[in-house]
Amino acid sequence: MKPTRLLWTTVFLCSLVTAHAKEQPSAAADGKPPAIAAKSGIADGELSPALTGERRPLYRLHKSDIIDLSFTFSPEFNQTLTVQPDGFVALKDLPETYVEGLTLPEFQIVITKAYTGTLHDPQITITLKDFEKPYFIASGEVSHPGKYELRGDTTVTEALAMAGGFNGQAKHSQVVLFRRVSDGLAESRVLDIKHMLHAKDLTEDLHLKPGDLLFVPQNTISKVRRYLPTSSLGAYLNPAQF
Repeated sequence: MKPTRLLWTTVFLCSLVTAHAKEQPSAAADGKPPAIAAKSGIADGELSPALTGERRPLYRLHKSDIIDLSFTFSPEFNQTLTVQPDGFVALKDLPETYVEGLTLPEFQIVITKAYTGTLHDPQITITLKDFEKPYFIASGEVSHPGKYELRGDTTVTEALAMAGGFNGQAKHSQVVLFRRVSDGLAESRVLDIKHMLHAKDLTEDLHLKPGDLLFVPQNTISKVRRYLPTSSLGAYLNPAQF
C-alpha cells in the first residue's frame, strides 16, 4: 500500500472512532456510569420504571369511594361524601366539586380551599372510609375466570390457582400478564408457566399489582379441533403437549 493511501486510511479510521465515541453517553459528574434506558414491554415494574412510573403510588379517588370530613372547630360541617359516577362530590353549603383521580393530600388541599371563603382557616381531617379494593382479573382458559380481590402478596402462579388452575384447553407456555400504565398504555409479558413448574424454578413468577390482567390462551389443538374429525381424536393427541 502506498504511503499516501495508508495515511488517508488511518485518518478515516480515526474519524470513525471519534464519531462513535461522541455518540456514547458520557459518565455522570459524580463518576457513576450513565443510566441505561428502561426496556418497554416488561410487566415487572422494577424492570420498566419508564412505563410503570412511581414504585409506590398514592391511592387516587375512584367513583363510589366514601370519604369522611371532620372539621375540628366547626363540627356542624362534618359530612360523609361519596364520589359520584361523574367524579363529583356534593359538599355541604358549596357547589359540587370534581375530585376523581386526586390523591388524599390533593383532595385535602381542594376541600380546604373550597371552605376558606366560608370558614376562617378551616382545620379538616379526611378519612377514606370505603374505597375500591385491590383486584386482579383472570381470563381465558382457566377454570373460573373472573375478578378476584388482591389480598397481600400474590404471584402469577398463586393467582392462577385462585382462578381454579388451567382447563384442558389452556396453553401453559404462553400466559400473558397485562399491566395498565395509563389510560392509553399497557405493558405485557409472556410467561412460560409450564417450564417454570417443570423446572421447579419460580424466579420468573412475577408478583401481581392491583388491576393486573392474566390471560391464558387456547392451546394449538383446541384451535384446530373444530376442523378435525372427533371420533378418534383423543386416542392420538394429548393436549398437554401443546
